[in-house]
Amino acid sequence: MKLNLNFKKHLQKFCLVLICSIILIFQSDISNLKALSMDIYQGEMVIEELRLKVPADIKAAWLNAEKEIWEPWLSSQDGFLGRQLFWDKEKEEALILVNWKNKKLWKNIPMSEVNLVQQKFEDNVKAALNVGDNPFKLIYEGELDKQR
Repeated sequence: MKLNLNFKKHLQKFCLVLICSIILIFQSDISNLKALSMDIYQGEMVIEELRLKVPADIKAAWLNAEKEIWEPWLSSQDGFLGRQLFWDKEKEEALILVNWKNKKLWKNIPMSEVNLVQQKFEDNVKAALNVGDNPFKLIYEGELDKQR
């Protein structure tokens, strides 16, 4: 009799755990479980965003250096999809949007190489304007993810 009672209690506990598990499984949002975080998913297009101070009187030198230095180098990079240059005349600021196939390809470019191209850009500007320092100061650097 005691053996039957123990078996009955264990069976009740097992059934209770089974029912709770089934309820939990069907209450969860399966699509959220399958979603990957933005940090580990590197397959989506990403846009590099840069803002620079570009005074009106030297805007032509900026555009020329962008065309001569950055454009050819960017065009040779794996994952580069294109870029857009904008200029706000009231703020005298440039907005540069660089489209990359994905974040992994963009971030695989060595910073030493980027710094070398930046130095060429600055040398070009300083020679064109006959100045000692780069007049185009970086205001902001970030990235944008395409929304669906």
